[in-house]
Amino acid sequence: MHIDVADLRDFYASPLGAVVRRLLMGRLQTRWRKPTGGVMIGLGYAIPYLGAFRNGSVRCGAFMPSGQGALVWPVEGLKQSVLVDEEQLPLPDNSFDRMLVVHGLETAERVQPVLREMWRTLSPEGRLLMVVPNRRGIWARTDRTPFGQGRPYSRVQLEGMLKDAMFAPIEWAEALYVPPFSRDMLLRSAIAWERIGARLMPGFAGVIIVEAAKELIAPIAKPKKALVLPEIITAPGHAVRPASRQHLQRAEGGGPSPKNRLPARGDGA
Repeated sequence: MHIDVADLRDFYASPLGAVVRRLLMGRLQTRWRKPTGGVMIGLGYAIPYLGAFRNGSVRCGAFMPSGQGALVWPVEGLKQSVLVDEEQLPLPDNSFDRMLVVHGLETAERVQPVLREMWRTLSPEGRLLMVVPNRRGIWARTDRTPFGQGRPYSRVQLEGMLKDAMFAPIEWAEALYVPPFSRDMLLRSAIAWERIGARLMPGFAGVIIVEAAKELIAPIAKPKKALVLPEIITAPGHAVRPASRQHLQRAEGGGPSPKNRLPARGDGA
């Protein structure tokens, strides 16, 4: 279920939203510090973070899901926001170099079609950067913020979904250790919360940040171990019959089945 765009706008206009933006922006710029000069797309509600990357991109656009609604962005200059169906992006194959996804994956009704559409439109050397609520964090357990809406994920779940969509995770990070409350004391000490939380509680951050690369060749599954049937030894003139379950069990224990053993000399056969 998508979050209404007005609620997202109001959250980032609040003191808590401003702190969240500052903390996450620091993490995102650590990953994408150098300008690439390529085409960058923000999916979901990424406009609080896209402004920092506009100068380093030839083009920078904001794609907002139709279930969420769209805002005009940027406020001044050429408008670069558009309402889209996230399962059918209005772009040709391999058309952009970077995609930033914030408030997008956890609210998608069908995650795999959305990830596959990201894969289709991302260039072969492109990068995907996602911010997703952490299911172990306190932010996912309260609906007072947008990070408590939708479906949170663990790192293991994200890694599996990305690999299924032919993405290779290359870098992981966490953020938002400060509790999700608009108290002045907490907001003023947000940086300290981040430092202490990263050192003492790394698995309980509010969000998981993952950067992934596009895989062009699907991984080859390991072949299943073939079942080796035991050799059936028969006396001359005896019919060869398929090995029964009893034969297989005896063969696993070692030695041929007594019924199929060659008669020894002097047995009176």
